[in-house]
Amino acid sequence: MTTLFRLIVLLMCSSLSLLAQDFQGVATYKTQRSLDIKIDSTQVGGSEMQQQIMNMLKKQFQKTYLLTFNKTESQYKEDVELAPPANGGGMVFVMSDNGSGVLYKDLKNQTYTNQVESFGKQFLIKDTVQPIEWTLHQETKNIGTYSCFKATFTKQVEEHSMVSYSTDSKNSSTDNAISEPKMITQTVTAWYTPQIPINNGPDQYQGLPGLILEVNDGDLTILCSKITLNPKKMVDIQEPKKGKLVTRDEHSKIMMKKMKEMNEQYKGRGSNENTFEIRVGG
Repeated sequence: MTTLFRLIVLLMCSSLSLLAQDFQGVATYKTQRSLDIKIDSTQVGGSEMQQQIMNMLKKQFQKTYLLTFNKTESQYKEDVELAPPANGGGMVFVMSDNGSGVLYKDLKNQTYTNQVESFGKQFLIKDTVQPIEWTLHQETKNIGTYSCFKATFTKQVEEHSMVSYSTDSKNSSTDNAISEPKMITQTVTAWYTPQIPINNGPDQYQGLPGLILEVNDGDLTILCSKITLNPKKMVDIQEPKKGKLVTRDEHSKIMMKKMKEMNEQYKGRGSNENTFEIRVGG
């Protein structure tokens, strides 16, 4: 038995008392994105407007989520009381944000239900939990009072995660087209603690021998800032029920169709529209 697994076993054994009771908890996560955004300042009103746009985008990606969990189920949703204000000034953003809505996971049956609102319509995405081929590492660090271990996996992702549109349709032509995404290999790093012996985590990250407290996925960082175990008030974990029922693939096809429709719509509008193009990662 390697040193890594000896440490994991010892920590899990010390945490068995959690599993002996009606184990439940609430974990608070902070998210942020470090985006390499290229904006043509001549089309957004100069450098001052460019800085305003950058500040606005930064706030939109700084969010707080609550993961309510027990041994086999969880609910992950944004803390709406701490949500950033909506975009002002008539600006239009089109972005990918898979962490929005309400995500319910049933790890006993390896299924999930994700209630999301996209383009003004509510969807209920029901599908199986995608297995993650984690590689466990010897590296450790503390997050708060918890001893954490490193794990990684690789995946293929689109280089551009967010696109919106030009401010001036007279000056824009092929730049407004949604090009075929370039696929790149990305390494995801997670830190999990066997002291909370459940194979769950924030968003769609799970499958490790302990609760995931930190995720670094490209430009996205998710970090646990607070954990409450076995609170006095019983946690309420419910599967969302409202929305158009679709699978993961069906929802992706709907979103691509809507994006193309919006692209054509904005290409035909006048220069008084306060919209602009943003490309992330390239």
